[in-house]
Amino acid sequence: MDSLELARWQFAITTVFHFLFVPVTIGLSAFTAYFQTRWHRSGDEKWLRATKFWGKLLLISFALGVVTGIVQEFQFGMNWSNYSRFVGDIFGAPLAMEALAAFFVESTFLGLWIFGWGRLPRKVHLATIWLVAGSTALSAYFILAANSWMQHPVGYEIQDGKAVLTSIWAVLTNNTAIYAFVHTILGALITAATLIIAVSAYHLLRRNETAIFQSCMRTAIPVLAVASLATAIVGHFNGVLMTDQQPMKMAAADAVFETKRNAGLSLFAVGDFEQNPEGLKRNIEIPGLLSFISELDFNAEVKGINDLNEEYRAKYGPGEYAPIVAVAYWTWRAMIGAGVAMIAIGFYGWWLLRRRRLETSPRFLKLALFVPALPVIANTAGWTFTEMGRQPWVVFGMLKTSDAVSPSVSTAEVAITLIGFTLLYGVLAVIGGRIFLQKARKGPDPEGEKPSKRDEPDLALAY
Repeated sequence: MDSLELARWQFAITTVFHFLFVPVTIGLSAFTAYFQTRWHRSGDEKWLRATKFWGKLLLISFALGVVTGIVQEFQFGMNWSNYSRFVGDIFGAPLAMEALAAFFVESTFLGLWIFGWGRLPRKVHLATIWLVAGSTALSAYFILAANSWMQHPVGYEIQDGKAVLTSIWAVLTNNTAIYAFVHTILGALITAATLIIAVSAYHLLRRNETAIFQSCMRTAIPVLAVASLATAIVGHFNGVLMTDQQPMKMAAADAVFETKRNAGLSLFAVGDFEQNPEGLKRNIEIPGLLSFISELDFNAEVKGINDLNEEYRAKYGPGEYAPIVAVAYWTWRAMIGAGVAMIAIGFYGWWLLRRRRLETSPRFLKLALFVPALPVIANTAGWTFTEMGRQPWVVFGMLKTSDAVSPSVSTAEVAITLIGFTLLYGVLAVIGGRIFLQKARKGPDPEGEKPSKRDEPDLALAY
């Protein structure tokens, strides 16, 4: 492997690892704020104990997310200096806004929430956790605005071979960013909901703190059902937008090599994904579904990889403009398959909940223990599809990935940092995962503990 391939692997590993914590933090902050609101309104101690319990897990996720996110951003200067020079004027504004939202607002109010128990008025203290929840979402929006500019560049002009910002408003209101933000926030709520469902199921199976975990389960299951269905709907319209902006990505998603109308969606295919349609065997194909996903019309034309390659070669010059088709094909199906499974589990759990059979259904409770794997699969596959499906572009239509790498960084230097970061992240995964599981298994603090002016050692330690 050369430095380019190693740099791509390094960025992929750090990004995937970092994004394990991002949706947990965003989603758990919203749930924690909701649980504290229930306690504030009702005075019921179970909601106070639920707030502190999920707050501990939120803080662990937040700490790991911040650490891994910093390393990820440093790579722009280390391994992708040509990219940084090209997009620096565009990315400076949203990344600065994200830093203010994440490291100033979010961290400040998270600190006030941790150490403000019994010291701040209850309404003020409640406001701090809602500000944390809002700032995590705001932070995500600024990052997505920057990423969406790579997918669909807007609000710029080229000067001296570099992209120069002409309208920050255009960047922040990019329709790609808006769809991605809604999709991401729904995904974060789903991720947190499945985590709450799994941990609650673990304790319910052991008859531990049933009042707390029944209430948490009853809150999370409707969120899982509704948010999963909403994510599918938003994802469909995002697919329509993607087809308009990046038709090659949609063609690769179903390995469509030749342009055709009434294009069917294949459920499974085997064979050679990189050569021609004759090299693939499709077992089941739903007529017209890919055309509908692409254009909201069952008879719409879907451009094929071969025709799009010819168009791009005429526009951008010689080269291969299709991504790795097998990766796009299978990651798209992994994302959709995990999403369908979450919709089914969410509504099945809601049905049991409405029939008052949820807590007495060991089959569902045992199944729930494994549900958090589904959003991990969906999130990872979705981001892999989004980023690798754009290849060979790092900024679509403007800068290729091969031209974005740092020219002065050697293969050995990238290999050393790749191995170092991978080992470091492995250690963090073991330590963070162990602490997270220990806190989750332990459950809430003993009953009768009220917020006071004394320190909260568990929360302070997690922070």
